[in-house]
Amino acid sequence: MGEKSRRRLLLEQSLEADPEDLFLRYGLAMQCLTEGDVAEGRERLRSLITDHPDSQIAAYQQLGQSLADSGELAEARLVLAEGVRRALAAGDGHAAAEMNGFLSSLA
Repeated sequence: MGEKSRRRLLLEQSLEADPEDLFLRYGLAMQCLTEGDVAEGRERLRSLITDHPDSQIAAYQQLGQSLADSGELAEARLVLAEGVRRALAAGDGHAAAEMNGFLSSLA
């Protein structure tokens, strides 16, 4: 892992000031993945899912995608299936359909 980008440093600083900001938490997770810090990005997504399982639906999609990208298909399927279930329970049919479509492509 190389040096952190300016964007990532800014996100980390902002999160220090407001550690419960869900938008910042998700943004930092995605920035980590973008920069190739996959372990950190996944851990941050898992933390979001653990802390807010019913409201952070996008985290399921992104974690599932990351796992699938590295060939961890069994875990990706589990994460995506749970994401579909949570999305449907939250009334987010669009997110459920996206994850379901991706889940189907992993079969």
